[in-house]
Amino acid sequence: MKLTKELATAAIAILVLTVVLGLAYPLVMTGIAQVAFPNKANGSQIKVDGKVIGSSLIAKAFTLKGGKPDPRYFQPRPSQTDYSATSTAFSNRGPNSAVGRFFYRDALAAYLDLERKYDPGLTAANVPVDAVTTSGSGVDPHISKANARIQAHRIAAVRGLPLATVDKLIDQHTDGRFLGVLGEPGVNVLELNLALDKEAR
Repeated sequence: MKLTKELATAAIAILVLTVVLGLAYPLVMTGIAQVAFPNKANGSQIKVDGKVIGSSLIAKAFTLKGGKPDPRYFQPRPSQTDYSATSTAFSNRGPNSAVGRFFYRDALAAYLDLERKYDPGLTAANVPVDAVTTSGSGVDPHISKANARIQAHRIAAVRGLPLATVDKLIDQHTDGRFLGVLGEPGVNVLELNLALDKEAR
């Protein structure tokens, strides 16, 4: 009899906790999030003409049909997962890794090949580390300001814009340090490219 009572109590506790913590709590939190900050709750989506084109939290590749970088746009840092938000991962390539050495060599060569014709003085030593390495998530939407400044030469030349105009857009889309002290300033590539399209119309 005592065992039956304990089993019944346990079953009721499981049912109550499932309803409260598994249903009620998530629904309440979702409701509060939708009211308080709907854009963030829905993935910080960016829309153009009512169509979702990406998120301010996830990097997006700007490529031509063959998969090569589109020279009209700023390029995000390399991605281990091809910028897929459903399978974020870091590369796990250490500084002494033979695989890493070849990856970084090829990434650096590709970066210089894309940028050097617009910035002849650019050398491997001037390339920021984020231009050739993946982020911890593989989908970081930001690049360093130094990376953006290098790419600005290409953007200005290809789009026929003054370099000062492109640099001003970079400044406008640079996020500062978190709480003013943590991390480094970063340039959101998707937001910057959308502003670039508006400027170049």
